[in-house]
Amino acid sequence: MISIYYKVAGQIEVARSVTDFQDMERKDVVWIDLYSPEGEEKRGTEAFLGTTIQSRAQAEEIESSSRFSETDHAIFANTNFLIPGPEEYSMESVSFILTDSVLTTVRESPLRSFTDLQRRMQAFPKFYPSGNIVFVSILEQRVDLDADMIELMSKEIAQYNRKVSLGEDINEEFLLDINQLQENTMMVRENIVDKQRVVSNLLKTDLFPQDLRSKLNVLLKDISSLINHTNFSFERLEYLQNTVIGLINLDQNKIMKVFTLVSLLLMPPTLIASFYGMNVNLPMSGQWWDWVVILGLMLISFALILLIFKKRKML
Repeated sequence: MISIYYKVAGQIEVARSVTDFQDMERKDVVWIDLYSPEGEEKRGTEAFLGTTIQSRAQAEEIESSSRFSETDHAIFANTNFLIPGPEEYSMESVSFILTDSVLTTVRESPLRSFTDLQRRMQAFPKFYPSGNIVFVSILEQRVDLDADMIELMSKEIAQYNRKVSLGEDINEEFLLDINQLQENTMMVRENIVDKQRVVSNLLKTDLFPQDLRSKLNVLLKDISSLINHTNFSFERLEYLQNTVIGLINLDQNKIMKVFTLVSLLLMPPTLIASFYGMNVNLPMSGQWWDWVVILGLMLISFALILLIFKKRKML
């Protein structure tokens, strides 16, 4: 699907067909959004812009040369947008192409930052006169959403920490939940660092307008603060994970301690019973009261070991 946002008499209208390019001039077009585009839509956009649109495989490459590049008249930037799920997050690659102040985006999934911005463009057209401003606005809104996700994860970490402090049931599932939260935190940090690289490259290129560099500098500072926040959140999760593992180990040690003490308490009575259970002549054997003496010796040995443990505060 293609959405073409263009200026008409001070307003921003949207066209939904590639054939509408015939009635437009490039200076009037602000943003071309290609959402799961068909071959005809990509070819029509390439012909209108006079440049080549990268394939999805090229957009997903990690190398710096593939993530950001420029020609004499165009800027190509590829970055990942984080999509939160009920339990884990996923990454969606988005391609940005800036050609003569016309922004072209290529994506395969619906993105909230795009939808919200498209509504604002039509409501307040004077704030979005060019694709350069639209590009910066998308990055700003994306960083704001990332900040919201970091804040949400901080609240989740605080909830887990509260559960540990209150001594609630801590089991394997609880530890796996913390591990999943760690994975989500790392993905958020990776996503933010990716935006930092794009903004840094925009500041280096001569093709991007000078009047927007102040916004990019502010955006870069916001990204740096978010990176520090994610580092702090990850450290909190590591500390929480170590605490949970320590509590689990303490519980296991208590269980092993009980088994060990029970074994030690029963060892002397078991030794006496085994000794008199041998099929040989032993002192006091063959008498009618021998079982009473043997039982008494077993109880005395049990009480003696119990007294020693209590004096040494092992119980």
